[in-house]
Amino acid sequence: MNAPTSPTAERGPEQQTEVPPRSGDGESYGAAVAGAHPLKSRRIWIPIAVLLAIINVPFLHLALRGQADVKAAVPFSDDFERAPTALGDAWKAPTGGSWRIQEGWLYSPGVKNNPLWLQAALPRDVAVEFDVRAEHASGDIKCEIFGDGRGHSTGYVLIFGGWSNTISTIARLDEHGADRKERRDRKVEKGRSYHFRIERRGGRLEWMIDGERFLAFDDPAPLSGPGHDRFGLSSWATDVFFDNVSVQPLSQPL
Repeated sequence: MNAPTSPTAERGPEQQTEVPPRSGDGESYGAAVAGAHPLKSRRIWIPIAVLLAIINVPFLHLALRGQADVKAAVPFSDDFERAPTALGDAWKAPTGGSWRIQEGWLYSPGVKNNPLWLQAALPRDVAVEFDVRAEHASGDIKCEIFGDGRGHSTGYVLIFGGWSNTISTIARLDEHGADRKERRDRKVEKGRSYHFRIERRGGRLEWMIDGERFLAFDDPAPLSGPGHDRFGLSSWATDVFFDNVSVQPLSQPL
């Protein structure tokens, strides 16, 4: 008795087809399926690639726009004794805020964290001084140092009487960060003028108010250089006035 022949063996060469391996055959099966519909695979990935490109446009813009302009030099000083509209080339508010000069003071009308940046590159070791007053009992006097000259929280943020005059802080890159230094025992007095001095030597940032040490931040990796070399004045929701800004380079030793 002759052995039975398979249906495949009875077909002619033109009728035989190759059956792809089953899923249990691992990589060979995946390669066969992937190669079976190349156009379909491309159609799937094209919209994904387009979507990713659109999502990343803002980040690409940030990476390619370069450093903020430099139109002033250190040492620097400004008493704002000029026309209300004449902020001058030394200052820039790239994100808005309606900054203006009023009766010899720089007026910050509750700018909601849109700093006015000094267009000068700070040295690593520097002292910044200015006079400031808030015209509301909620306080909230703010400034930023060693930022990028464009955006909020790109350096160290210093806040006197923030959060409805309950917290004062020095924060690094995030005013809500867990590593911020703070105190809650002093409040901003409405209408009172304060003199701020902020200085950094090495990795230590110190903040003095009216000649007394107020807060300090020791940073083992201090922010400096391009992208972290600008000073800005700011506020949140209250009217704040600034005057007599001075920026002076320091030698590191005390």
